[in-house]
Amino acid sequence: MIISPAYAQAAGGAGGLSSLLPFLLIFVVFYFFLIRPQQKRAKEHRELVNNVKRGDKIVTSGGLLGTVSKSVEGQESVEVEIAKDVKVSVMRSMIADLRDKKDAPKADKAKEEAPKGLAGLFGKKK
Repeated sequence: MIISPAYAQAAGGAGGLSSLLPFLLIFVVFYFFLIRPQQKRAKEHRELVNNVKRGDKIVTSGGLLGTVSKSVEGQESVEVEIAKDVKVSVMRSMIADLRDKKDAPKADKAKEEAPKGLAGLFGKKK
């Protein structure tokens, strides 16, 4: 009979801060690995869209490639020439990327230098 009341006692409650610590830690990790990089990408995209000018080669989020033929500051859309004498109006927010003439040769050069298959694991063939 003396032992049974000892089991009936409630366990001591954990401190408030120690129970919240794992949740705070998870939030901090999410912030630095997910939220903050997304905000940086959004800011870079806003700058890219706002700095589009006539003659820039762009890619839309729909996959169209073209050259900006008319861009007026303050307007929501730009005019893009996708073929000779074929112009379409594109919302600025749908511009996915800005293509540079300088970037194309770098991509081809990197493609040539990349080892094919497992060849890179064993070094160059003699």
